[in-house]
Order: sequence, then C-alpha cells, then structure tokens
Amino acid sequence: MRDAVLEAARFLAAGRTRQLTLEDVADHVRYSPFHLARAFEREIGLPPGKFLAAQRFQLAKELLLDTGEKVVDICHEVGFSAPGTFTTRFTAAVGVSPHRFRQLPGLLAEHPPEPVRVAGPDCTGGAVTGRAFLSPAAVAALDGAPAVYVGLFATSSARGVPVSGSLLGPDLEFTLVDVPAGTYRLLACALPAAADPRAQLAPTVQAVGSAARPLRIRAGPVPLRQDVRLDVAPSWSPPVLVALPPLASARAQEWRGGARLARLG
Repeated sequence: MRDAVLEAARFLAAGRTRQLTLEDVADHVRYSPFHLARAFEREIGLPPGKFLAAQRFQLAKELLLDTGEKVVDICHEVGFSAPGTFTTRFTAAVGVSPHRFRQLPGLLAEHPPEPVRVAGPDCTGGAVTGRAFLSPAAVAALDGAPAVYVGLFATSSARGVPVSGSLLGPDLEFTLVDVPAGTYRLLACALPAAADPRAQLAPTVQAVGSAARPLRIRAGPVPLRQDVRLDVAPSWSPPVLVALPPLASARAQEWRGGARLARLG
C-alpha cells in the first residue's frame, strides 16, 4: 500500500495545475478512494486534497518570485478559480499575502536573517529546549551551511507562523519560550544558508524533521526537553510552505506587524 500512496503523491505533485479529484488519483493507483484517502493521510501526514493544495501553493511561490505575472493570473494558473480564496489560503499557509511574498527577496537582501528566537504570546507560558541534529546527507545537500529553523505549530504541518520559533545558531541548540499551555508539534526545516533570498524562500532542496509525538506544554519554570533530527525531504513529501527567512529578519518582522525577537549570540 505504501508504494501506491507514494505513487499517488507523485501523481498529485505532477498534476498540480490540473483539476484532479480523489477518484482520478484512486484510478491511477488502482485502489478505492476510501482506502487510498486513509492510507495517504497516514503515510504522508496530509489528506490528498490538502497535499494537492500545498503543491499548488509551492508553484505559486515560484511564479511570484520568478515571473511578473499578476496575482490573479497566478491564481488561475495553479488551479484556483477565485482570487480572494487563493489569497486567503495562501496567506494562511505561507504567513504573508502573495503581494508581500513577492517583495520579500529585496527586503531580505537588505536585512538578512540572523540567529534569533521569537517568543510565544504568553509571558507566563511554558518552554521547550533541545538540539537539532542533521544527517550527513542533509549537510551535504545544503552545501555544508544549513540555516536551521525550529518552531511549535498547532497542527502536524507547518502553516502560517509558529507559536514560538527560532533560527538556530552554530551550536544548533534551541529554547522556545512563552508558549501557551496546550499540545503542539515541534517541526524543523533546514535551508541553504549560503543561497540568495529567492532560493531560501522557495528552495529546491530542504531538510525536515519533527518530534515523533505531539508535545504537551504546561506553564511553569521547568522546560520540556526535546531534540529533533533532520534529513533530506523525499521528493514526494509535502513542501514546507511557511516563509521562514522573514521570521528571522528584524526588518521583515517589523514590516509584517511585529514580534518579540531575541537575538542569539
């Protein structure tokens, strides 16, 4: 069944500009829609429809950065019929609107990301500490200069802006603070630090990792300890849509509405 799921993921990624249905995908891999949908979410972490939407948003990011096409035209090109719906869903997934995302390369060129910790919204909340570990394959794929981002998210996929996040320093240690009590997923992504802003905003290679289980955060002075390991993302995995570099740029944070940044080092 796993082979069928991975083939379904490749089929969806290749057909991200087409109007595909679950039945189309099920026919392609010769499984029933019901069984495929359950197996797909179990294996990939997203339902087929959300996986297809993520692939479309990834293409939209590339078109916004690499072409001068109008947002309305990009909306239609990636399979959406309503520009308003496209903009709302893109913003929820990426963390900034399509218009603002297109402006980020220039902003980041002047104010590049630096190791930083973005605190959560609850000054009496809990904390998570840990260290990121990258596989040799991940280090090699990122040319030996990874920019490692770690954050807490309310869902199993990285969407929008983390509750608390950090661009790690050379020691790859992290402390996420002021986290409201609740259950979160600890997710990590590494980008090529030496790449230009465009390549960091829509990377062709990235390493990803997550804690094996959701983390239960409680208020109090004792932090929860949780390390995270990253490896090169398989070609069939959902793309990381969040615009990570702006989260570690003081000017970009100011531009998008502000956040409490604590510089590391």
